[in-house]
Amino acid sequence: MSFGEIITWPFAKLMVWLYGLTGNYGVAVILFALVVNLIMTPFMAKSKKSMMRTSRLQPQIQELQRRHEGNPQQLQKEMQELYREEGVKPMSGCLWSLIPFPILIALYSVIRQPITRMMFASSEVVTALKDYFTAQGIEFASSGRTAAYAEIQLSNLAHQYWDQIQTELAGKIDGLLNIDFSFLGLNLGEQPNWKFFLSTDWSDASVWLPALGLFLIPFISALMSYFSMKVANAANPSATGQTAQQQASMKSMNLMMPLMSIWICFVMPAAMGVYWIANSVFGMARDFVLTRVYKKQMELEDAERIANRSAREKELEEKRLETERLRSEGKTEQNANTSKKKLQANAKQKSDERKAALDRAERAARRERLGVQEQEQPASQVGNRRYARGRAYVPDRYTNPEGAEEATAAAALESEGAASIDETMEDDVLLAVGEIPTEANAPVEDEEKLGDSE
Repeated sequence: MSFGEIITWPFAKLMVWLYGLTGNYGVAVILFALVVNLIMTPFMAKSKKSMMRTSRLQPQIQELQRRHEGNPQQLQKEMQELYREEGVKPMSGCLWSLIPFPILIALYSVIRQPITRMMFASSEVVTALKDYFTAQGIEFASSGRTAAYAEIQLSNLAHQYWDQIQTELAGKIDGLLNIDFSFLGLNLGEQPNWKFFLSTDWSDASVWLPALGLFLIPFISALMSYFSMKVANAANPSATGQTAQQQASMKSMNLMMPLMSIWICFVMPAAMGVYWIANSVFGMARDFVLTRVYKKQMELEDAERIANRSAREKELEEKRLETERLRSEGKTEQNANTSKKKLQANAKQKSDERKAALDRAERAARRERLGVQEQEQPASQVGNRRYARGRAYVPDRYTNPEGAEEATAAAALESEGAASIDETMEDDVLLAVGEIPTEANAPVEDEEKLGDSE
């Protein structure tokens, strides 16, 4: 047995079994497509799930592309990390979707060579049949497309003259099966002829009607292929996250594939067109079911992920608040592994904070005793930058749009010519009375003297 026969053996056995079960070649081809789709469902489910997961990541992927524009190495690293966290393997969807093509090639071989590849009869059987029908005055093409389908022609002739060849070729056609290629009045072993309009006898319905049926098979196949891709794209949300170039490429592919199916069905036996139609119909049903199942599953996963993230954030916030409370009470435990340098830095920071707090309290008390008014801070101030948000900044410009224009103009007028830095008024006041303290904790009696001098 050759390598090609090993590859086609399971498909040939399946076709023979289905034909024996139904007694109809067209029904056997349709059931063959159904069985193949059922076998492929687990693999196509992986492809569908991977594609849906990848499409749901499009917003995050676009954000990474925007953030790391001009840095492809970092972008690739971030995307790989995102795929790892989400459990997505982008290439797996493409690999599983390629499996139907070897099946299609094997089925084509079984249909094109029914005697040697489907029935596994020897080449001597083909030779014996060809010699017999040549002697009967039937001609066979020696080259070209017609010669490639010589075994289909021989199988058709063997079916028509079955009783006769069983007698006259006894012992020479062992393994040959009586296969009827007819289906709904069509011979699925024949090729559709796109020029049948010019050579058909339109006065005889038994002639032009089958020819018209064969002619329509490629177009029905293309239509089903187009609808199959439309259903897949409509169920797949990746289109919402695609760029204009990607959407244009997808649109072109959606048009090219049906056009290719028209060409393929015209150059191959009609049985391939029937298989293509059935495969598209079963594929649409499978895609619809898988989409609904995985959509619900991923919605549950998203809800669980959001709940876990919220719980984690809540837990971290509670820990942060508890740590701050313990730190304020001086009850935080010191890490035994903390270095001496870090301990000294922490102690200095705490000392500086206490000193700053005492300084602020002392300055506030001094200003109060001296009768100094705190300088009013504008709403636009950030830190000591008085107009960081703009000199015409109005906090309620959105919540109170009616008065926003007037308030903005007033704020701009008030800030005109004012200093942009908020300096403390303590030095100015003390300069006015003739003394500037050099220490934050100036003696109270000196301050009282300053007050008396006023």
